[in-house]
Amino acid sequence: MPQQSSTDRNPVSASAFFASIPVPARWFGLSGAIPFVVLSIGGAFLSGAHQSLAYFTLVAYGAVILSFLGGVHWGRAINAFDKGSGADKFLWVSLGISVVPSLIGWLTLLVPLAIGLPVLAASFAAMLLIDLQTVKGGQFPTWYGNLRVILSVIVIASLLFAWL
Repeated sequence: MPQQSSTDRNPVSASAFFASIPVPARWFGLSGAIPFVVLSIGGAFLSGAHQSLAYFTLVAYGAVILSFLGGVHWGRAINAFDKGSGADKFLWVSLGISVVPSLIGWLTLLVPLAIGLPVLAASFAAMLLIDLQTVKGGQFPTWYGNLRVILSVIVIASLLFAWL
């Protein structure tokens, strides 16, 4: 089987990738990423109690946003079930996916930062993979997957920067 050349793959340009996202989603999404960047970079310039507070605030904000991502799946599940397109097994899995991020986020508030930050980063990566699967399955629009990739890179990089 011949290998494809890079010209055969029809790559999507970065500007088209970003332009596919509705403007309000871009603005609100990127605005929501600001605390991750500010707290992770700002915390690096602080010391002692101030740094601990910045990083705890980062974990707390991360827990809230992780919960929000789970809530997106709760809405998807109840909408599909209400329309009759969701079987009981689908509802169990979808609602489970929606609740677990909140529980993980809450637990990251109870453990040392050295554990909470990487657990949050891994959880955001897992939610990205789940979201991309739902986009691939046609349950979310393509632009949502594009937005999630951009925001997840920012969030995960911020959390790992603070952890290191």
